[in-house]
Parts: sequence; structure tokens; C-alpha cells
Amino acid sequence: MNKMNLSIAIVGATGLVGRTMLTVLEERNFPVGRLKLLASATSVGIKAEFCGKEYMVEELREDSFADVDIALFSAGKTVSLKYAPIAEKAGCIVIDNSSAWRTDPTKPLIVPEVNGETIKDYKGIIANPNCSTIQMLVALKPIHDAFGLKRVIVSTYQSITGAGQKGIDKLNRELEQGIGGVAAEELPIAFNTLFHDISDPAGFSEEEIKMQNETRKILNLPNLPVAVTCVRLPIVGGHGESLNIETEKPITPQAVRELFSGRDDIIVIDDPMNQKYPTVAACAGQDPVYIGRIRQDDTAENGLYLWICADNVRKGAATNAVQIAELFVD
Repeated sequence: MNKMNLSIAIVGATGLVGRTMLTVLEERNFPVGRLKLLASATSVGIKAEFCGKEYMVEELREDSFADVDIALFSAGKTVSLKYAPIAEKAGCIVIDNSSAWRTDPTKPLIVPEVNGETIKDYKGIIANPNCSTIQMLVALKPIHDAFGLKRVIVSTYQSITGAGQKGIDKLNRELEQGIGGVAAEELPIAFNTLFHDISDPAGFSEEEIKMQNETRKILNLPNLPVAVTCVRLPIVGGHGESLNIETEKPITPQAVRELFSGRDDIIVIDDPMNQKYPTVAACAGQDPVYIGRIRQDDTAENGLYLWICADNVRKGAATNAVQIAELFVD
């Protein structure tokens, strides 16, 4: 693999995350020598620009991965389950944004700032974590290293962009036409709050289960208590998360602020008395994780509150995938 002239494929290139992957590759000057944009047959012929050159979307086929070095997948679980092994067999490094491989013990689940070192010399399918998990663990990993995590409680305030372009279209349609026309069996997102799909008999949503399992896997803490409630809001731009954590060692807000200082991947905005704190609007279109409202929790021996915001389409999906790809360039 020529690390300075890589052949890259984007599977799901016309979707919200796929389009953002293309943007991030260009912004970060990723060494793309050859580019293939792949999607379903209905998207064939759609054009996209990359580094001043126009590319045509091609149909995703079983023979699409010949001579491709890295394939970035964001076309859903069903597509990934079928085509990621085909790409792997063709010699590709596959970075998959779906939930297809995240809990597979044989597949690495990677946030580069957290556990990127674990895929040195690896070649195969790599899972990109859930967007909410990614931003949370960028904040929690340095805390765990310094103080030791004992328990994590998190409630999410998630943008409808997490549901992709269909979610955005649904919100816009309801805002333009009103929610009176929403089918009786379909809950509106406009002027509303929603939970993700719930099929677990214990009452947990798929999103909540993902965050629990992925956090434990990435941090290699299989018994870490993680309590999660995930909520969708009628907003775009990013996800907010309210965290309450307990640590093994004594922890203070000032110590955590110092821990985060000087990092490119974390921006602290923590002056709430002057109305300065992270918002999803502020993080939209950005790659860092924004952290604020760092407060002592005196209801626990070593407790702390955190408020975290990040652009879920970028750091929560596209940028994290490209950062994984960069591990094979450095």
C-alpha cells in the first residue's frame, strides 16, 4: 500500500455522512490518489466534487473493491454485513460506520484519541463507534487515565441528524407543513422529544445499549457501570450530553480543566456565570469535543458533572472514520 497515494472508496457516498466523509478527506489533506464513490443503483450518475475534480457515483457491486486500499462505509448495517467482508477479502482496510461490527469481539472498535494504538499493523474491518459514544469517550479517557472511572451516568440530547438525511427531511417537512398530517402511528420530531427504537424487554433503547456496550469495549472495562438515557431533539448541528461520573481517586473541577488544557481535540468553555458554555450550535461544523459546566458532585465521594457537545456527523461519524484511516498513513 502506497501510503502517499492511496486508493479510497466511500460506500454510501450520497448519504449525509458519506458526503461529509468526502469533505473531511479534502479538509484534512488526506493522500487520496484514486477515489471511488459508491452507492445504490438509484444514485448512479450523481456527481460530487473533490479537490477541484468532479467524480461520478458508481453502483456498489461485489467487484467494486479491486485495488482499493481503504473503504469508508456509511450505508447502513445491511449493506455493511454483505459488502464489508467482500472488501476485506479483496485486501481493503474497511472502516465501517454502521452498527454491524461494533460488538464483534474480533473487530476493533476505535476512537483514535482513546485506543488508536490497538490497531497497529491491523488489516481488516474496523468499526466506527456510535456518535454519542465517541464524543463521551474523548472526554472520559483522560479522566480515566488520571483518576480511574468507577461509574458513568449519561443522558443525551441528540440532534435529528443522527437519523441521517431522512431525519432532517422529516423535521423540515413537519416544520413547513405542520405536524397535523403526521400519521397516527408515527411520532413527530418537530416541537417534540423522541426516544430511539425500543425493542429490549427491559425497556432500553438500541442507542442506550450501544453506548453501554461500546464504552466498556473501547475502554477495556467490561464491568464498568454505565447508566444511559438517550433522547432525540428537534435540533441540528450536534449532540449534547449530560454526564455524572464517579472516580476511584479524588477529583476536582480545576484538576479536570487542567487535564483538558492544551489539547486540540477538546475545547473547554466553562464560564456559566457569564453565559459561556458549550452548545450544539457552537460545535456545528467543528471536529473538537466541547466541554463545560464542570462541577463537583457532593452526593458522591469522588463525583463530577460534565456537559459535552460535539458535531455528531463530523466527530461522531465522518471525521472519526477519517482519523482512523490516518492511522495507516502516519
